[in-house]
Amino acid sequence: MATPGPAAFLKPLRIGNLDIGFPVVQAALSGYSDWPMRMLAREHGASYSLCEVMLDQFLITYKGRDKNKHFLHNSPEEQPVAGQLMGSEPEQFALGARRLVEAGFAVIDINFGCPVKKVLGRCRGGYHLSQPDVALEIVRQTRDIVPPEIPVTVKMRRGIDDTQESRDHFYTIFEGAFKAGVVAATVHGRTVVQRYNGPSRWEFLAELKQAYPQHVILGSGDLFTAEDCLRMMAETGVDGVTVARGAIGNPWIFEQALALSRGLPLPPPPTVLQQRVVLERHWALAEQIYGPERTGQPLRKFGIKYSASHPRAQEVRTAFTRIRTHRDWQAALDTWYSEDAPGVYPSAKAHRVQGSGGDSCG
Repeated sequence: MATPGPAAFLKPLRIGNLDIGFPVVQAALSGYSDWPMRMLAREHGASYSLCEVMLDQFLITYKGRDKNKHFLHNSPEEQPVAGQLMGSEPEQFALGARRLVEAGFAVIDINFGCPVKKVLGRCRGGYHLSQPDVALEIVRQTRDIVPPEIPVTVKMRRGIDDTQESRDHFYTIFEGAFKAGVVAATVHGRTVVQRYNGPSRWEFLAELKQAYPQHVILGSGDLFTAEDCLRMMAETGVDGVTVARGAIGNPWIFEQALALSRGLPLPPPPTVLQQRVVLERHWALAEQIYGPERTGQPLRKFGIKYSASHPRAQEVRTAFTRIRTHRDWQAALDTWYSEDAPGVYPSAKAHRVQGSGGDSCG
C-alpha cells in the first residue's frame, strides 16, 4: 500500500550547490556499487549514487592498473556521483579526497560508519565515532583540501553503542562536522556494535532532524522496499534516504519509489523478460570496465541477488552460483529467462548480510 499523501512531505534533495532532485538515492556498498550498478540505478530513477568506499592509502598509491581502474571509474551520464573515502590519519585522508576529486567525483563523502570488524581494528570507519577530535580533524583537513565548489558530506551511525558517552560523541562530531563545512550527513539508525543486527532506530533519525532542521540529513537502515523509503521520510522528516542492500540486484526499487512519490500505485515487480533485459545490460556495462575475462566474478554475486525477483528464485540462485564466463551467464539467461512470467518482490531473506560482503559500510 502506498504511503498516503506523499506530496505533503517529499521535497527535492539538495546537497550543497547540487540539485539532486528525487530524494531516494543509492548508498555506497562495499563490493557492489561500482559503475555498472550505479548506471542501472540511475537508469531506473536514482538521482544520485555513491561509489563503494575506498581507502585513503589505496588512492594515494593508485597507479591506474587495469585490475584496479574500476574503483575510480565514473562517467558524465551518471553524475552527480560521490566518492566515499575511509581511513585513519587526517593527512592521508585529505590526500585521498583530493585524488577522488581529480578522478571526477562530484561529492566527497567521509565514512565514519563502517562496522566491519577488520575496519574497526585498523581505526577506520565507525571507529572514529569513539574519537571526536580525530574525526573532526579529518573533516577539517578534507574540507580544506577539496575545492570549495565540491560538496563534502559525512556518513555516520548513531554511535558506537547506546551509552551516554557514545551519544555525546555522536553529537560532538555531527555538530562539529557541519561547522567545519560539511553540507549533509547520512545517518544509519543502528550503532556500530549492532552492525546489521536488530532493527534500525528510525526514531533516532526523527529526533535528530527535529533538533537540526537546518541541516540536510539523509536516513539509512532497513530500506528494503519502495514503501520503506517513503515511510522513513514521512515518519522521520529526513531530507532523503540512501538505499543500500535493498538495491543490490533490484534497481527497480527506485522507479517503484518514484511512482509512489507521485501518488501512483506501487508498480508490479518486473516480469521475467523485463529482468532479462536488465541482466543483459548489467553484463554489457560490467564488461566495459572489467574486460570479458574478468566480468564473471563480479557478476556472479549480482546474479545471485537478481534471482530474488524470479518466481523460481532458489533454482535460479543456484544457477548463478556457477557463473564463470559470459557463456555461463548467457546459458543461465536462456534457461531461466526465456519465457515470460510475473516477477516477485524480493523477500527479506534476500537482504541478509553474510560476512562483510554486501555491507553498505555505514
